Formats: sequence, structure tokens, C-alpha cells
Amino acid sequence: MSEKNRDGKRNARERLAAEREKQKAAERRRRTLIVGASVVCVLGLAAVIGIVAANSGKDDDSADAGPVVAPSGANGKDALAIPVGEESAKSTLTVWEDFRCPACKAFEAAYRPTIHELTESGKLKAEYHLATLIDGNMGGSGSRAAANAAACAQDAGKFTEYHDVLFENQPEETDDAYAENSKLIELAGKVDGLDTPEFRKCVEDGTHNSWVVKSNQAFQDGRFGGTPTVLFNGKNIYQDQTMTPQKLKQMVEEADQG
Repeated sequence: MSEKNRDGKRNARERLAAEREKQKAAERRRRTLIVGASVVCVLGLAAVIGIVAANSGKDDDSADAGPVVAPSGANGKDALAIPVGEESAKSTLTVWEDFRCPACKAFEAAYRPTIHELTESGKLKAEYHLATLIDGNMGGSGSRAAANAAACAQDAGKFTEYHDVLFENQPEETDDAYAENSKLIELAGKVDGLDTPEFRKCVEDGTHNSWVVKSNQAFQDGRFGGTPTVLFNGKNIYQDQTMTPQKLKQMVEEADQG
């Protein structure tokens, strides 16, 4: 074989080796870019999830809500519970609710007669805690405004009646009708003696807004699954698929006899 042919073959092999090395380098760069992009996507998704979780249930106007003013008669830790019924009752039903929450309305429709019967008979004490979960999830301020109005009704000794009216007239979840003070005052007309100048001022001034924000923060800190959250003597019974108003009544009566 001539020297010229040998040089040609050697050059061809070198060019082929160089080309293969270039391809390997390009493949390494491609894999690096893919992995890097995947990491960025995962981190980006985690950031988005974190932001959504952090903002879930928060009230955008909490910074402007003013001083914390608890409604008359509120008790419990930080005076965040509105009590209904006799203090001496042997059983306590703790209820976390949002006035814009459809599931809360369903709970009220099913259990309200039984709860009223038991609280009025002195066998059960109910403690209502107000949350603004839907404001945070759907936007708006109707949950907070309605909770403030309910606290104003508590000042007037009309919490139970107004609480029931708010759920009976609850707008669609996506309709922030309760953000309008005029709507809340209109509904107060359904409760005898509630629509007074004092009540209207309390609603329009947002007297208890900061208290509502603090109550919602307690709900968030409690890491409850959602609204309604219903505890019977500290035990979550809303998650019990066998629970019925009749079963609740039986539990209360057994505790009262014991």
C-alpha cells in the first residue's frame, strides 16, 4: 500500500473519531439541558404550589382590617368562639364555618333543627368559629364581611337567628354578594329587632373585621381539612360517614345522662 493511501485512511479514521467525539459531546450537552430543564420545571411547579398553599384561605385585606374587637360574649382562646347554649351543658359542639361555603350550608340544613333542640334544652353547648376560606380560594371578601356582620349580630344578641338567615340565603359560591354591606343589612331585616343604627354602623365600619381575620388564622393554624369542621367534645365527627342528626342527638343524650 502506498504511503499516500495509508495517510488517507489514517486521516479518515481520525476524522471519524473526531466526529464521534463531537456527537458524544453534543449528546452529553443535550442530556444536561434536559435534566436542567426538568429540575427548573419541578422547582417552578413547587413554587407555584407553595404560593397557592400559602395564599389559600387568606384575606387580602387583612393588613387594613384595623384593631381586633371581639364580639360581645365571645369566649375560648383569644375570644374567638361565639357560644350558643348553656355553659353548664356536658357536651360541646365546635363548628368551624364559612358563610360562603356550600358544604356548610348543607350541614346546617341537615343538622340545624337538632342542634337548636339540643342547645335550647340545655344538653349541648355550640361554639361557632368563623373562617374566610372561600374568600381566599375564590377571591372576594364576602366571607369576611358576612362573618363581621354575624359578629355584629352577636353584639345585638341575635347571632343564632342571623347565622341561620345567612346560610338560608347563601349566594352561589362564585357570587360574592355578601361583600355588599347593603345585602347583609337587607338580610338583617329578616331577624326581628336586628336592623338598627348600631348594627348598620358595625357592619359598615367593619368593626369586627380584624377579629374575623384572627379567627381565620386560627382555622389555618389548626390545619383542618376544610369547612365545615365539626368537633364533638374535641373529636372530629364531620368525617364520620355514619354520622346523622339522630346519632348526634343520641351521643349528646348519653353524655348528658352520664
